[in-house]
Amino acid sequence: MADAPEASLETPHATRAVTDTKATDQPPAAGSPRVFQTEPMTAALVLADGTVLRGRGIGAEGRVVAEVVFNTAMTGYQEILTDPSYAGQIVTFTFPHVGNVGTNPEDVETGTPAARGLVLRADITDPSNWRAEQHLDRWLKSHGLIGIAGIDTRRLTRLIRELGAPNAALCHAADGALDTEALAAEARAWPGLEGMDLAKEVTCRQTYRWDETTWALGQGYGRMEQPKRRVVAVDYGAKRNILRCLATLDCEITVVPATAAAEDILRHEPDGVFLSNGPGDPAATGEYAVPAIRAVLETGIPVFGICLGHQILALALGAKTGKMHHGHHGANHPVKDLETGKVEITSQNHGFEVLADSLPTGVTATHVSLFDGSLEGLKVEGRPVFSVQYHPEASPGPHDSHYLFERFVAMMDA
Repeated sequence: MADAPEASLETPHATRAVTDTKATDQPPAAGSPRVFQTEPMTAALVLADGTVLRGRGIGAEGRVVAEVVFNTAMTGYQEILTDPSYAGQIVTFTFPHVGNVGTNPEDVETGTPAARGLVLRADITDPSNWRAEQHLDRWLKSHGLIGIAGIDTRRLTRLIRELGAPNAALCHAADGALDTEALAAEARAWPGLEGMDLAKEVTCRQTYRWDETTWALGQGYGRMEQPKRRVVAVDYGAKRNILRCLATLDCEITVVPATAAAEDILRHEPDGVFLSNGPGDPAATGEYAVPAIRAVLETGIPVFGICLGHQILALALGAKTGKMHHGHHGANHPVKDLETGKVEITSQNHGFEVLADSLPTGVTATHVSLFDGSLEGLKVEGRPVFSVQYHPEASPGPHDSHYLFERFVAMMDA
């Protein structure tokens, strides 16, 4: 059977008539016109520059405005969509088989999906996995998440790579009523992620304890029963598997909101402080987070940060951050450890970076991206303080960087 029709692409630079059609299985007779079957286009992704990508709506109906990024991971779509670091973003999946393992409650990284929408090349694949409990489309609808399928994701990815991550409006309307001009206006009016503090939107509302450990085949998640050290995790949008990795190493974890002051952190008498991942502009979140982290650093307690936590730590140490051209999003990013020469394949999700040339004296770069040379890790000389830009907890994998949690534990024990 012929493939479903690929979405039409309309650009402000090359307007052309496009028919949303599907070719029949049988080739036309010689000299006769090709016969087409029409399929309705019920969704549109409209970029701020006026580019229109039409496709088939999936998930919930409605409209959202966000930044569009692409993710190159080949597994873990449910973990990706529930990663709080994707708040304010629409995720384009470059891997075509999305939906093939279904969804289940064990594979979420937060209770409510943080991503605002998703873009697929093909229609959602029916689940074929023993762990599947729900079809992806039904799961999307249950969480009010909007998506579009039938898009030429290679072309969209090239556009993002060449021009930068664009603001866009995504609309799914079952009746096909899509006002693309209004959607373009919404996309242009959206301020973008630069200067936007999104950690407040995804952080916990009150302090809580965490004791769930990592997943094991045939057993599910376990419980940490004999804590050996106390960790306070500052939640800028923490993924659950980060907390599980710490609990698996016998850490008693107290999770505090992103807005927690230094006294709120230190009153729990932690052996170490963990700074979590999260979305948005670190400079905006840093307005309230940096003073707290600076006060924690003065105590000499070990500190470990990842992703947004890495950026907040860098700001607290006197470095600077900036918006990236299109960011790093995927589970296949090579990172070099400058101290050992080892190359790790990492899971990443960030649109901002710590500017390597802004590191102050006494703060050393430890890891760099082999894609673009950007800073991927730092440490403070002579102090138990370090951070990485990528995600050592994986979810989705790989697991090359799990040793970083052991390094943090060793610092606390020392």
